[in-house]
Amino acid sequence: MKEFKVIWTKNAELDLELIIEYIKINNISVAKKIFFEIKQEANKLRTLPQRKRIVPEFHQIGITKYREIIYKRWRIVYKIDDEKVYVLIAVDSSRNLEDILFQRLIKSDNKTE
Repeated sequence: MKEFKVIWTKNAELDLELIIEYIKINNISVAKKIFFEIKQEANKLRTLPQRKRIVPEFHQIGITKYREIIYKRWRIVYKIDDEKVYVLIAVDSSRNLEDILFQRLIKSDNKTE
């Protein structure tokens, strides 16, 4: 069976850090547990990353290269590129994914000016 390398982007690492910081306010042991669980879920993508669903917001407009894991209340968005899986976003599922992407586009656009 083909094995993929799972790589977290800087944005996804920051997302996870923010999730953990928020949880840590109330309970540090739960925050640690969630951190390791999310990392473990993402690491499962080493085998058969295609088995997870295409991100519905993208699928509606014909973009099928982004997939996601739903773990408890978080969405972990990733893309497969050759033998690598890039984790791109980790967010609370109650947040609007389109808004997050829009904010990131504007932020990256401002960095190029």
